[in-house]
Amino acid sequence: MSNAVDLDLEGMTCASCAARIEKKLNALPGVEATVNFATHTAHVEVPPGVSADDCVAAVEKAGYGAAQRHPESEHDHHSDPTLLRRLIVAAVLAVPVVIVSMTMHESRTATLVAGLLATPVVWWAAWPFHRAAFKAARHGSTTMDTLVSLGIIAAYGWSIVALFTGGHVYFEVAVTVATFLLAGRYAESRAKDRAGEAVAALLKLGAKDATVLRDGQEVLIPIAQLRVGDEFVVRPGERIATDSVVVSGASSVDNALITGESVPVEVGPGDALIGAAVNQTGRLVARAERVGADTELAQIAAAVERAQTGKAPVQRLADRVSSVFVPVVLVLSVLTAIGWLIAGAGWSAAFTAAVAVLIIACPCALGLATPTAILVGTGRGAQLGVLIAGPEILERTRSVDTVVLDKTGTLTRGNIEAHVVSDDPDFGRFVGTLESASEHPVGRAIAAVCPERGTLESFEAVPGRGVRGTVDGVEVVAGTPAWMRELGFPVGDERASVVAAWDGRVRGAVLVSDTIRETSVRAVAQLQDMGLRTVLLTGDSRAAARDIGEQVGIDEVIAEVKPLDKQAAVADLQAQGHRVAMVGDGVNDSAALAQADLGIAMGAGADVAISASDITLVRSDPLAIVDAIRLSRQTLRIIKQNLFWAFAYNSAAIPLAMAGLLTPMIAGAAMAFSSVFVVLNSLRLRRFRSVQR
Repeated sequence: MSNAVDLDLEGMTCASCAARIEKKLNALPGVEATVNFATHTAHVEVPPGVSADDCVAAVEKAGYGAAQRHPESEHDHHSDPTLLRRLIVAAVLAVPVVIVSMTMHESRTATLVAGLLATPVVWWAAWPFHRAAFKAARHGSTTMDTLVSLGIIAAYGWSIVALFTGGHVYFEVAVTVATFLLAGRYAESRAKDRAGEAVAALLKLGAKDATVLRDGQEVLIPIAQLRVGDEFVVRPGERIATDSVVVSGASSVDNALITGESVPVEVGPGDALIGAAVNQTGRLVARAERVGADTELAQIAAAVERAQTGKAPVQRLADRVSSVFVPVVLVLSVLTAIGWLIAGAGWSAAFTAAVAVLIIACPCALGLATPTAILVGTGRGAQLGVLIAGPEILERTRSVDTVVLDKTGTLTRGNIEAHVVSDDPDFGRFVGTLESASEHPVGRAIAAVCPERGTLESFEAVPGRGVRGTVDGVEVVAGTPAWMRELGFPVGDERASVVAAWDGRVRGAVLVSDTIRETSVRAVAQLQDMGLRTVLLTGDSRAAARDIGEQVGIDEVIAEVKPLDKQAAVADLQAQGHRVAMVGDGVNDSAALAQADLGIAMGAGADVAISASDITLVRSDPLAIVDAIRLSRQTLRIIKQNLFWAFAYNSAAIPLAMAGLLTPMIAGAAMAFSSVFVVLNSLRLRRFRSVQR
């Protein structure tokens, strides 16, 4: 029987680092490990005989840091605190270096100043790249960091030699490459910091204290001291302390944040309560049934963490070929020098040709291909209210074929709207007058759409059932279909939320539903036009869900789904071979967002839904979903174009450099042109337009 060990990891800089750690852990006998680059954690299933210390030792042997994660430890990961300082220093020093290189490159004094300014950029600001490249080399592999480090050092090293021999210098190449790539690394790091916040945000939703009854007295205690069997008081407006059952009292409870149900639930003695739900109208005394890790909220938190850990890290496109590209370039550079020496050329010519190969292969365009497109694409997205977490998200967006949409807060506003279905001319006056005396949210919604008033002579609210009373001398009863059947009234409309009757006959019904967002129908149609399958997933009743589905144009509806079952519904679609995007806004959606191949959170929703997602929509507009997918796919296309140009450029230019047809100066100019092309191509993303315009 295996045990689970969770590790916090340090020192990872790219997806290949995660793969290397995973390989080392899985080399231990009987161990099954999954490493998550986004959260810098590892989940390891270990057999008897293998300890957590063995796992830590394996990670450290791979050249990284590790520590066992304990239940009380924080769930978030913080990036290198020096990264922003390195970026600022690089940017400040790069400006004068570039100016000198463009305007005063013939002045030896100015060039010397440029070299002095470039030195801290190369050896301090760019140190994370050199350190990562050294670690990879020590373990016999190469990554994108290897390309970056070699490029920076080659440009700087040649410039130092040229500074004293009178040749052309390339200090501007070294500093601009370092600055651009640090900017990309910082943006990605900030995005990754959010990945571990989901669980912490979830757990913060719960109540902090509970008012327990001890010997008939109310005593306020921290939630951690609450035990199964304790009876506690919940006043109107308070969060329910834990999963429990009502002992006494009646009230309406808002479960929307947990279950996604838009209509508050009436509860009375014997009814179950969910921890973190909000009590609305009445005082309740409840008995704790589950506490701590056993509560539904804690189980949702655990589901989010499991789903995040289970996501396979996606390597960047450039990293996939760097392991081959870098060794080939090094070999070609050495062969170039040897070839020229064998041909009878001197050391100077051989060294010049070899350095030209390194410079022409310097990953300026290659290194800029991803971060510039990401920076421009995410910047444009932010202007449109679309926040994309990082480059790996783009690859998932491309492959998505199914979009699962939550109802409440996504396609609907989460506001209760009542619709009267009745031919009786007195219906609005009788029912509106009766419901105007109710404090229930549904009653208030009905009263709002039935403004005509009569004289209310008597009134009684029946918790969990409805209301009854006398209006203008007529006895009127209005309540749930189940209650009306108990009273002997036939209820024909299964969609009805409230049925009203007087004088022995049912006079009409009221349908209660969410307000559809104005752009929901258009958004669903555009998703379908993009060839995407749309699915409505909700905790609401089947009748209400079908009604919303019909209104927005979604045929496939999955209703009455509990929070943990939402994750299972997404997993079922994935098991069928679909690549699933999940769109939601509530706590009940967070596990499904984390489980999905692409999680999209509506920004007006809970923080946990946002931090569990891959894309956040700042504006709560369904059309933003279309914008998010279109922008992500367009950004990925730009990255692919950039990478193709970079590799094609290298492939064509390296042979010319080996043949001596490119001097280091010409190679540097060609490399600069390649970089300019990549940047200009990335800037095309600034012209991306929202579907709203």
